[in-house]
Amino acid sequence: MGSAAAAAKLLSLSRAQCSHALGIAASLAGAPMANAATQAKPLHVGNAARLGLEAALLAARGMEANPLILDDIPGCAGFSAFYGVYRPQPLAAPGQQHQFLLEKQDIAFKRFPAHLGMHWVVDAALSVRNLLVNHTGSFCPALIRTIVLKIPLSKYINRPFPSSEHQARHSFQFNACAALLDGDVGLASFSEGSIQRQELRELLAKVVVEHPEDNAANFDKMYGEVALLLHSGDVLTGKCDTFYGHWRKPLSKESLLKKFRSNASHVLAEENVEAIIAMVDNLEDLPDGSQLACSL
Repeated sequence: MGSAAAAAKLLSLSRAQCSHALGIAASLAGAPMANAATQAKPLHVGNAARLGLEAALLAARGMEANPLILDDIPGCAGFSAFYGVYRPQPLAAPGQQHQFLLEKQDIAFKRFPAHLGMHWVVDAALSVRNLLVNHTGSFCPALIRTIVLKIPLSKYINRPFPSSEHQARHSFQFNACAALLDGDVGLASFSEGSIQRQELRELLAKVVVEHPEDNAANFDKMYGEVALLLHSGDVLTGKCDTFYGHWRKPLSKESLLKKFRSNASHVLAEENVEAIIAMVDNLEDLPDGSQLACSL
């Protein structure tokens, strides 16, 4: 942080640029949740990979560090310096009462570019939207008095009126309302024009958030529920506990390819996109990774 501040002064950065430099430096020092829903968030995983490799290379060249860094030892601030409730326990021997997390669950693939938690409320919103269309013949926002979201308690993805693309990607309210209004959520949903739409803002103003005690902020156990309270007095409800793309309901290969083609087409030529798909399908036959890298 001090280095970033000094470098910012030497570079004659503006007040706003200095603030951003300090914010980015915080992500280089760790992974603070304050940088969720900003452009700095991807630095966390990138730096984890880069600095982890650097640590292994330094160790390979003879650099030494505290070998008890993961232990909880009085007077030795190791991993516990980052987590005050850190209480390491030995793993059970193989075959005993122990199971790794990835033995119980697989990878969840996002259908659209937003925080994973958004996928529950989008599927719930699409479900209740269909109910409204079947109930009234069309989707008419004017019929809705209140939109009730029943979601897990989570501060950084509870954003009532997001003002930027990154905030919108991390807003339960925005993703539910975008799904209700458009019948879909995709890359275009997070453009500035889409975010600033008057009809979307009017829907956001109708949202009320509730946090049921049984709805834990846990990707294995959480659910999203969207209820529409109509001016007529009718109440329509949609609920999702396993979105399409969750490890319990995985995307088909066709859906994965559709997503890849859609995203990659913004930065790659069509022939490169198809070449990458062909190479990944036959990855075990590639002599080395350079062919794949050349297509990126």
